[in-house]
Amino acid sequence: MTTSCALAISVLASTQSQAITVTEKAKKLAQENILVDTHIDVPYRINKKWEDVTQATKNGDFDYPRAVQGGLNAPFMSVYIPATLDNSDQSIMLADKLIDYVEAIVGRAPDKFAIARSPEDVRQQFAKGLISLPMGMENGSPIQGDLANLQHFYKRGIRYITLAHSQSNHISDSSYDLRRQWKGLSPFGKELIAEMNKLGILVDISHVSDDAFYQAIEISQTPVIASHSSLRKFTLGFERNMDDKMIKALGKNGGVIQINFGSTFVTKGANAWSKKRGADFKAAEQKLGKDSEAYKSFSGNYVKENPLPYATLDSVLDHIDHVVELIGIDHVGIGSDYDGVGDSLPVDLKDVSTYPNLVQGLLDRDYSDEDIIKILGKNFLRVWQENEDYASKF
Repeated sequence: MTTSCALAISVLASTQSQAITVTEKAKKLAQENILVDTHIDVPYRINKKWEDVTQATKNGDFDYPRAVQGGLNAPFMSVYIPATLDNSDQSIMLADKLIDYVEAIVGRAPDKFAIARSPEDVRQQFAKGLISLPMGMENGSPIQGDLANLQHFYKRGIRYITLAHSQSNHISDSSYDLRRQWKGLSPFGKELIAEMNKLGILVDISHVSDDAFYQAIEISQTPVIASHSSLRKFTLGFERNMDDKMIKALGKNGGVIQINFGSTFVTKGANAWSKKRGADFKAAEQKLGKDSEAYKSFSGNYVKENPLPYATLDSVLDHIDHVVELIGIDHVGIGSDYDGVGDSLPVDLKDVSTYPNLVQGLLDRDYSDEDIIKILGKNFLRVWQENEDYASKF
């Protein structure tokens, strides 16, 4: 999802984080191992309103001090492109601008951050005490049907591409879009996946339709990822999440699902709230007019009168458990969607300082140290390395 990825949700902050006793062991596991989060929407956040995330910030879910506190050392910076920019050169311009922002973060604080273009970069920078900033493109719109653009963005550091976002584009149908113009992938989309494999750019199937998912894993010669998705088992009818059949196919492909933390992705109640909110706002806009004072009053008071039922840490852990039950420990990781899901984050996982809470929850559910290390980043690094190894043949 995102401010980039979903409905902009403004909710009451009355639900406070419950007290979790985080043991020294949990803190140590978070701090002493590579922790990869494959979807954090910092670039689009600072494009909307600049903040220096190399320092503590008042807003958002990510900054350097909180990342250090949480043990986060390899957050993928999401280069998010709104679906409205498909078939427009503006998509290329925005993508380059957001990459510039990531480079500016490193330029401001080279003692804290470094661009990462490979798993080896992440490992070396971790050893130096630097936070790696690899990049993924959320929405393949900037490719604009031209493989030269794929080469361009690879050279700029993009290492995964989410094929589509909230609307069908020139590459793929979207899970959010009732129009299924391609019945999966477009002819160019199929060609694109082969070229992504050859470069070592991971194929990200978050957001795409079910048909596009199955076509992508059939075409891809390397394991694919779901960079920020959760499970449809817990949100019946929500196509943006993956069902059990898809999870099993992902496991057979060798890929990994990175669990999205957003409450509307994680629980049935929050997901239903989001759908009702959308319907209520649409009805109010039609009845009152979007520019009317009555509509502004309605929108301003909505969440006060209809607070979001937040997910919890246990809700997120249930998603991890279910993936492990279906396809094993080697195919699940973290794709939080921090800075991308507004104020819909679960209790006890409100920003990047809270990964030790997740680790403690895993310990409490009897995950071994090695299993936790896999979830924190080892699984994703394996998939990334397999993509690199395949690309090295070309």
